[in-house]
Amino acid sequence: MNDMYCRMLRYLQTSEFMNEISRLYGGKGGTLADQFSRYARMIKCHMELFDSKAPLYLLSAPGRVEIAGNHTDHQNGRVLAGAVNLDMVTVVSPREDGTVRIMSEGYPMLELSLDDLSVREDEKGTTAALVRGVAAGMRENGFITGGFDATITSDVLSGSGLSSSAAMEVLLCAMQDAMFNGYTMDAVLRAKISQYAENVYFGKPCGLMDQMACSVGGIVAIDFKHQEPRIEPLKVSFSELGYAMVVVNSRGRHDDLTEEYAAIREEMSAVAAYFGETVLRRVQKEQVILAIPQLREKAGDRAVLRALHFFEENERVREQVENLNRRDIGAFLRLIRLSGESSWMLLQNVRVPGPTQPIAIALKCAALQLENDGAWRVHGGGFAGTTLNFVPVGQVDSFVERMEKVFDAGCCHVLDIRPVGPTLMHTEPEN
Repeated sequence: MNDMYCRMLRYLQTSEFMNEISRLYGGKGGTLADQFSRYARMIKCHMELFDSKAPLYLLSAPGRVEIAGNHTDHQNGRVLAGAVNLDMVTVVSPREDGTVRIMSEGYPMLELSLDDLSVREDEKGTTAALVRGVAAGMRENGFITGGFDATITSDVLSGSGLSSSAAMEVLLCAMQDAMFNGYTMDAVLRAKISQYAENVYFGKPCGLMDQMACSVGGIVAIDFKHQEPRIEPLKVSFSELGYAMVVVNSRGRHDDLTEEYAAIREEMSAVAAYFGETVLRRVQKEQVILAIPQLREKAGDRAVLRALHFFEENERVREQVENLNRRDIGAFLRLIRLSGESSWMLLQNVRVPGPTQPIAIALKCAALQLENDGAWRVHGGGFAGTTLNFVPVGQVDSFVERMEKVFDAGCCHVLDIRPVGPTLMHTEPEN
């Protein structure tokens, strides 16, 4: 190994790195040693694969948890979200040509050229699409982009409900920004470019909440009513209020449910279109209620129910933010439970066709265990993914044990909030 590798390893032994690890991942036992080994492994892997003499950049980008606001963002509604202490980490070095080479742990090497940034149908749903989409979005906004070699590891696992795609998009933005633009991009623009890559290149019609939560960091209330989202950081700790966030992976596959996700947005927008608007935030709930007979014929019953979910859920988020600011955890949890019921009855993103109903089972199992001592809700897109549960800290071990009996070992992620979004942890000059 060369001198750059030795210098990078010395950085991992500094108090600066240790302090950053404590900030990003919390003070749980084993965290420092585990993360030291993780970062050292990625540095060694990068040097062996690419043997680059260019500067090395060490970056991290978090996954996210949707705390409140289920399918409200794409209708310009309110959400409450947070960055979490599971992340993607990259060691990356710039190239002088437009070639991109990415080695992600567990996947074959990805190689492509940024000389062509056209949308490719055969790349929809792939990392290559995100790489092109982020580069295209950055160039359209006046940023410089270039080729690079990157080694990536992630514990924001695909299908975990913690938005691995948004974490990757935000990380790609941060990488290009750090290497070629002096790390100057603001968090909101980074989120918008990431959403553009997912919508246009990746082919998933998501809202902006995932990318915004990953990009901003901490717990944030986001109001998408206007073109520039209003972001309100919340200085609150669930652990200090006596609760842990536990995301439960129901083990249901959702990679073939894109049409189901898209239908939610399409049907809500169809109700808005009846009133000459593009999103429901510009419509009044009373207008929809009075027009239910006509809307049933024009847009269908499910669209009406989903629109009513939006109005009620949007108001719930406002109340939940107030409850957290007052530290009224009981009122907050009651609204979480109501959100879960609304997703089941009105939004209808709990059930999927057929006899297997993983999300419904996960919600009912949580209700049977926690009763009124905690809360449970659909997390993210729904249908076959994950649930979010607020569990009293004294019951976490028993909650996880019981859920693992239903969904197997490793189904639960006990999470902390990460205070920041993507982080440029270190830059090592070229040899």
